[in-house]
Amino acid sequence: MTRSVFARWFRLFFAFALATTLLSGCGYNEFQQKDEATKAAWSEVVNQYQRRSDLIPNLVNTVKGYASHEKDTLEAVTRARAAATSIQVTPEVLNDPAAFQKFQQAQGELTSALSRLMAVSENYPNLKADTSFRDLQSQLEGTENRITVARQRYIAAVQDYNVTVRSFPTNITAKVFGYQPKPSFTVANEAAISTAPKVDFGK
Repeated sequence: MTRSVFARWFRLFFAFALATTLLSGCGYNEFQQKDEATKAAWSEVVNQYQRRSDLIPNLVNTVKGYASHEKDTLEAVTRARAAATSIQVTPEVLNDPAAFQKFQQAQGELTSALSRLMAVSENYPNLKADTSFRDLQSQLEGTENRITVARQRYIAAVQDYNVTVRSFPTNITAKVFGYQPKPSFTVANEAAISTAPKVDFGK
């Protein structure tokens, strides 16, 4: 290998090493890690909402067996579930505040409809005593708790990511590579959807 070829390879290696160091030092790698962390946390939120959605048809059918004339309430739950499941919840939602808000709203409406359904069950002692209903109630309550935990983890991941986007000098990297703050659950929506449907077998 001639001296000129060696020098050229050395310069290329040096340039690559310098670029890697600069990218690492400016937070590029940190953005990759935190972006993946928010996506993973979001996936868990979606999984738990899907788990809740999967419970609803059996719950509605069980209630219908004892309270078929509560047609409006049963239909409201079914409509809310259909609206919530119709929204595409890909990771791209995290970069679209309007789509994220739409997702929040649909899930909040489903929670509200489920709360009304649980309130109806208080008027039917035979329904409350039904083993299948009690099992579904228990699963639903557990899922609501998992949703709360998953949302909290997502909020923490987004907060960590957004601080990096807005802090100097990583905010420069964010602008260069197009990293934007990600939306999180709003306070108003948190109040609405963090309240699990009431489950009270003591009456």
